[in-house]
Amino acid sequence: MPELTRRRALGAAAALAAVAGGQALTATSASASAPAPAAGHHDGPEPFDEVYRGRRIEGRAGGGGHHHGAGYGVFVDGVELHVMQNADGSWISVVSHYDPVPTPRAAARAAVVELQGAPLVPLG
Repeated sequence: MPELTRRRALGAAAALAAVAGGQALTATSASASAPAPAAGHHDGPEPFDEVYRGRRIEGRAGGGGHHHGAGYGVFVDGVELHVMQNADGSWISVVSHYDPVPTPRAAARAAVVELQGAPLVPLG
């Protein structure tokens, strides 16, 4: 069995909190706060691929190994940026965890600003 590390303990606690928070929402409040997807459109964030402040940022469905954002992967210079969608629809990343933003693209941009040119180190 793998050794319990602080990172794993915090990850487990965050997962439990997310599940508990999601169960606390009623169907009425969930439908009132979540935007309705466009007809015939997938319900995930739009993909993106751009250079921001000299760093290549990408976001796409199904990308990455950490699926806290409904199977959506975000990458900075080809390295996965761990992102998670909160119950209220905002997004956070491992780099800017306490600064929720509206989209995965905004999370990637915030991470680039926070990294200040440093390379992103992969999780795990």
